[in-house]
Amino acid sequence: MDLVDRKLLNAIQTAFPLVEQPYRELGNQLSITESEVIERLWSLKNQNVVRQISAIFDTRRLGYQTTLVAFAYDPDQLNRGALFINRHPGVSHNYAREGSYYNLWFTLAVPGDGDLEATIEWMARETNALDHRVMPTIRFFKIGVNFDMVSQKGAAHNYNPDSSGTVGAGPDGSEMTASAPAWNQAVPLTESDKAAIRELQEDLPLVSRPFDAMAERLGSSIGALFQLAAEFQERKLMRRYSAVLHHRRSGFRSNAMIVWKVPSERAEEVGMLMAENPAVTHCYERPTFPDWPYTHFTMVHATSAEGCEEVEREISQATGITENQLLYSTREYKKTRVRYFVEDYQEFWETETASELAQPSLGPSS
Repeated sequence: MDLVDRKLLNAIQTAFPLVEQPYRELGNQLSITESEVIERLWSLKNQNVVRQISAIFDTRRLGYQTTLVAFAYDPDQLNRGALFINRHPGVSHNYAREGSYYNLWFTLAVPGDGDLEATIEWMARETNALDHRVMPTIRFFKIGVNFDMVSQKGAAHNYNPDSSGTVGAGPDGSEMTASAPAWNQAVPLTESDKAAIRELQEDLPLVSRPFDAMAERLGSSIGALFQLAAEFQERKLMRRYSAVLHHRRSGFRSNAMIVWKVPSERAEEVGMLMAENPAVTHCYERPTFPDWPYTHFTMVHATSAEGCEEVEREISQATGITENQLLYSTREYKKTRVRYFVEDYQEFWETETASELAQPSLGPSS
């Protein structure tokens, strides 16, 4: 990658232009032609540096149930278990991590009428997991992956779905804000909304007018499509429209999930301080268990393990919290976006449950 590539990657991560000819707009920003922008993006996609250009939606606000899950496997069963779990269309991130008893960590989303707990139990049973923990988000502090490709440093923008650090108890006992819609409460959607979400979530084609076909399929004008995208952001359904990069191919080869033991009386204060660090892409509060005392999870990407450890020291110094673990990813099994309002989930569940008796679990003899 040359400097122009890096500047282009910075631009498409931050705010991809929602205009009729977005690649021409990007070219104007970088003083290159539209065709050169498309050629460079084509090359960067072929190198798997750019994973996808599309809308990023808030899973819970769309009515989906989602959680982080930790599985423990015998080392010789880890790979086969991970590949089995990858088959589920609601699994968007799946990583082998070292540093704790739980060596596989994945995120799972199911539609509102799905059974999250039953799905996880089924996965554990079918893959002969030794143990597992379900770790839903109690409170958001930050979510927003962004890499400064020019300086090769993390530059995560501070997107907080609550829009505030002031929280209270919601109707179901979960944390929410008084000043903004609760991040974990679904928003009513029309069939037109769902149709637009299905279009906006797909990877944007590398053609001069990529939104034309999208608007045509919706029976809409391009202007109306862009207006709807803006409304989705105002309603906190859509976080942003942007590119997602493959962090390792982009030079950020080290990824650590740093988990912290934070006293309950300091949970909010510490979470907000952690979120201020630009190298932290995600910051959540999650439940504890007898064998898991860690409450706060910070995701960190850096060009080296030493870079992750430097961020750990910065956070510890800023917060005064010293009890933590760094869980480094050793293998990325899956990283994609959940596809909303499609039939993948139902088709998968019906196929898998229909063949469950015919398919042996991934035990030592399989």
